Amino acid sequence: MTIEDYQAGQVLLIDKPLNWTSFQVVNKLRWEIRQAFNIKKIKVGHAGTLDPLASGLLVICTGKMTKQIDTFQGQIKEYTGTIILGATTPSFDLETEINETFSTQHITEDLIHQATKQFIGEIDQVPPVFSALKKDGKRLYEYARAGEAVEVKSRKVTIKEFYIIKIEGNTVSFRVVCSKGTYIRSLANDFGKALNSGGHLSVLRRTKIGDFNVDNALSIEKFISNLSTTSN
Repeated sequence: MTIEDYQAGQVLLIDKPLNWTSFQVVNKLRWEIRQAFNIKKIKVGHAGTLDPLASGLLVICTGKMTKQIDTFQGQIKEYTGTIILGATTPSFDLETEINETFSTQHITEDLIHQATKQFIGEIDQVPPVFSALKKDGKRLYEYARAGEAVEVKSRKVTIKEFYIIKIEGNTVSFRVVCSKGTYIRSLANDFGKALNSGGHLSVLRRTKIGDFNVDNALSIEKFISNLSTTSN
């Protein structure tokens, strides 16, 4: 592609690696495009944040396509991942240490499958306090990391599918199809509560956004390689 293509607007599908923020991916691609074509400015944005501890599909828009970001953000998303039962963490995932453990002796495979049913449809969900949502001008995770208590209001989200792929001991592999604004970390925490056990998210991968599939996404390295080829 030429610089005119990027400025006119492109939708780039990137497979975000672990431990990168979505913002870091955007900054990296913007810098690489600028360097490749020796330009000062190019609009680049992402259509839906992925946590650093999650991998998978990140939809990146350039140039005039950045005006479509809100449209892409509103589309249905699909995730796969694993939940560890029997323990909770303050962040609902592996960002923080386990703060409480519970017995799982009462949990059967049938109970796990039955518990998914109460999360199908429109549900009330409280976002994690360790999240980038803002309250009174500050990110929630800023309050959490400072040890400050903060009230987080619930909101309506829609879970279209919640399918159990595999159960190995206390590790439950799943697939979820959900609306914009759904926190899979919160779902993992609430799922543990529903089983009277506690639970936290240990792996998360976004596989689809609308019609976009991670199978068609490029790694950051592959994108940069392609970019250097086309710009020379």
